[in-house]
Amino acid sequence: MTPSTPVAQPARPNEPKRERGRQRVAAIMDAAVAVFTEKGYDAATMTEIAARSSTATGSLYRFFPTKEALAEALLLRYAQQAKNGLAELEQQVPEITLEAVADALVDFVLLLQSQRSFAVALVDARSGSDDHRKRFREAMRSGVAGILSRAIADLKPARAKVMAIVLIHMLKGVTSIANEEPSARAVLMAELRDLVRLYLVSASQRAGGK
Repeated sequence: MTPSTPVAQPARPNEPKRERGRQRVAAIMDAAVAVFTEKGYDAATMTEIAARSSTATGSLYRFFPTKEALAEALLLRYAQQAKNGLAELEQQVPEITLEAVADALVDFVLLLQSQRSFAVALVDARSGSDDHRKRFREAMRSGVAGILSRAIADLKPARAKVMAIVLIHMLKGVTSIANEEPSARAVLMAELRDLVRLYLVSASQRAGGK
């Protein structure tokens, strides 16, 4: 019987142990976001990323052995930022009104928006994109459902999951509004905030049997 051939694992980033190294990695990743956004994943080069971050090429490869490893680290950072933001908001829920929860969700998506288009493009350019999409989508749905469960008394878990999906689709409007004329953005964003508030208030009234 012929032994199976081991599957090659992708090179992984090397985690720096010192603060100076962590700062260097942060600078590299910020530069990579800029270069990938401007050039696209395929056209971007590690040499340009090194130059943009004022890092020696050898040092760049020490932290990130391949461009694939750097892209993976960026996607993980984006996903972690989203997860942390939702977890932080969930902790704040008991102290704020339902309308404030709605506004906080809109503000959260606005913060993510600056990197969202980059992350989507990066996922599309790489293999295994479906896996990344599924993991990120599930993390977002789970996080939003957790917030809704704490914000709305007597909300059943199954209903919270359904509401999370609907709410995430509503919040995607933030990206569309960003592409509108500057003069219209403020008005459109105010309308979106009102829509999210009304949705949560209506759900709360139904859950409470009012």
